[in-house]
Amino acid sequence: MATSKQHSHSQSPSPSPSLPLQDRVAIVTGSSRGIGREIALHLASLGARILVNYASNSSLADSLVAQLNSDASVGGGASLPRAVAVRGDVSDPNGVKALFDSAERVFESAVHILVNSAGVTDSNYPTIANTPLEDFDRILSVNTRGAFLCCKEAANRLVRGGGGRIILLSSSTVAALRPTMGSYTASKAAVEAMTHILAKELKGTGITANCVAPGPIATEMYFAGRTEEQVKASIAASPLNRLGEPKDVATLVGFLASDAGEWVNGQVIRVNGGYIS
Repeated sequence: MATSKQHSHSQSPSPSPSLPLQDRVAIVTGSSRGIGREIALHLASLGARILVNYASNSSLADSLVAQLNSDASVGGGASLPRAVAVRGDVSDPNGVKALFDSAERVFESAVHILVNSAGVTDSNYPTIANTPLEDFDRILSVNTRGAFLCCKEAANRLVRGGGGRIILLSSSTVAALRPTMGSYTASKAAVEAMTHILAKELKGTGITANCVAPGPIATEMYFAGRTEEQVKASIAASPLNRLGEPKDVATLVGFLASDAGEWVNGQVIRVNGGYIS
């Protein structure tokens, strides 16, 4: 057993207890804001080098990168940056390929970790009967096609032999099946199905694939289009009597990305504080 374990991590930089992701390269899509931003910050605090992907807001992405690169608490080779910002649309195959190309070039390493947190919803919260087709297509394009393209690229390009991690973000709405969230829930249900299958297809590579499915999290995306009464209802539905915070999700992603999370594979983990649908 000892020899197989040693072999399983031979392709990734050796971590230290304090920096379990020391010098591993992580792409975090949609990481200029919200949950993605917190994930990028947390993975960097564990020692990872981060490609911060964003779709439109370059100033937020650049400020995050500046923060990560100025943080002296994470060590590593001084010649390489700790983080870089790359604009890209996850629904565009060339855009996704460019994320991997950029990470490999900037960090002089294959990519170890992909976290796909880019996502959109419809803040009008229409019923299925009243959902415009173009809105449905937009949500599926980013959330489902985007996850597929990220999975496809990661499955072909992540480090083999240990330390390879694919972590996709879904939503607890897939379990709750709430009215007026049909398109969004459908887009994430497909992501969960792909995750289960991908983990099996990656047999023999040492790459794991998991899905993290938050409940209501206090982000700009969550608050958009919701009334104060709806927010209070979400809090009332939580046994912990609060909304989740981005850090509640980020710490789980950090565990899954580390060697300690290797035995968790092909799973959907609902990180929602016991949220009652």
